Amino acid sequence: MLKIFTLKNGIKVVINKLDGVFSVSFGIFAGAGSAYETPNENGISHFIEHVTFKGTNKRSAFDISNDAEMIGADINAYTTRNLTCYYIKSTAYHTAESFEILSDVFLNSVYKEEELEKEKSVIVQEINMYDDTPDDFCADLLTEAYFGKTGYGARILGTQKTVQSFTRDDVLNYKKKYYTTDNIVISVCGAVEEAEVLDLVNKYFGDIPKSVSAQKPQINRENLCQSMAKSKDILQAHICVGFPAVGLSNDDVDAFNIAVYVLGGGMSSRLFQTVREKLGLCYSVYSYMTAYVDCGYAMIYAGVDKDKILPAYEALINELQKLKAEKISEEEFKKSSEQMKASLVFAQESISSQMQIHGKRLLLLGNCMDFSERFDKLSKLTKNDVNGLIDRLFDIYSLSKAVVGKKVKPL
Repeated sequence: MLKIFTLKNGIKVVINKLDGVFSVSFGIFAGAGSAYETPNENGISHFIEHVTFKGTNKRSAFDISNDAEMIGADINAYTTRNLTCYYIKSTAYHTAESFEILSDVFLNSVYKEEELEKEKSVIVQEINMYDDTPDDFCADLLTEAYFGKTGYGARILGTQKTVQSFTRDDVLNYKKKYYTTDNIVISVCGAVEEAEVLDLVNKYFGDIPKSVSAQKPQINRENLCQSMAKSKDILQAHICVGFPAVGLSNDDVDAFNIAVYVLGGGMSSRLFQTVREKLGLCYSVYSYMTAYVDCGYAMIYAGVDKDKILPAYEALINELQKLKAEKISEEEFKKSSEQMKASLVFAQESISSQMQIHGKRLLLLGNCMDFSERFDKLSKLTKNDVNGLIDRLFDIYSLSKAVVGKKVKPL
């Protein structure tokens, strides 16, 4: 029931009609994120996401939220390192109204200077809140240690200095550069009719002139293997270790995910059972993989007592080395692959998840996920496939490191 269309101006549309549901989820994706920003622009993708909701030609900021809530809809947005998404979810009998509200926000925001100035203070508070969350702060520090200060290492929120510097002209110029018709995807999922959706999309987006293609800069995709530390007056210390993984377009992405899950994906994982349960060195410890289009990295995190930084770090590295040397068992493989299969099933049961998955993939990879095909590929993976990948691709000696805590030093 999933179909992809391209408007005459280049905007892509994916429609996924689902039976047995009574709601609809719309998402408008723009290929604009912190990875493409210059140092002076750092944070502007996220800033635009915020101020786009501050009023249109016919709606005030209050009207946007009020009109959505009047039809029981949920409207919001978010920014990542490679895209910005504006979305709304409503009951099916408010399909037309909800898409009109979302389209008005996306297309007709006026960006009044006074509203921009007020929102700067809001985002500065968001930056402060994020900086006061040391595990998140440490994860950001690791991306900088891994990729550098720009590209995938740039902070999504930006800095107080850059946010305070943004003007209306900056917003419009950045949108002109990246909110181009070839860099926008509209994703729709739920109780929808193809003809109705195409009529709505053409009504609001069909007459937009085709724009010059977005020119995204070259960014670093390699591990810089830096070690960084940031002192904060907090009781606990936070450790992050990163090593190279594979990108979304790589055939080994599922096998890599399985290996990382065995390492630290749950309470029965190696990291949890050894570093927390056996050694008692931390409360929280886990690992996960972040995959971009053509690169990725795996991260290990542990929150530890400030006096146990070195023993905990050594324990993390030891488990990583053991995984490289010993590989994974049949039981570990089965458990982790079943977890991944379950996550695919759960995603299929959420119209919002499906809307997000298809929209992101169409924007970033030019295709949509075939859940049945992905499930079949997962089912055909074997323990030997994963162990072979660990042999070939797990570079545990190319590590980036970050630590946050009171009077800490680089690891």
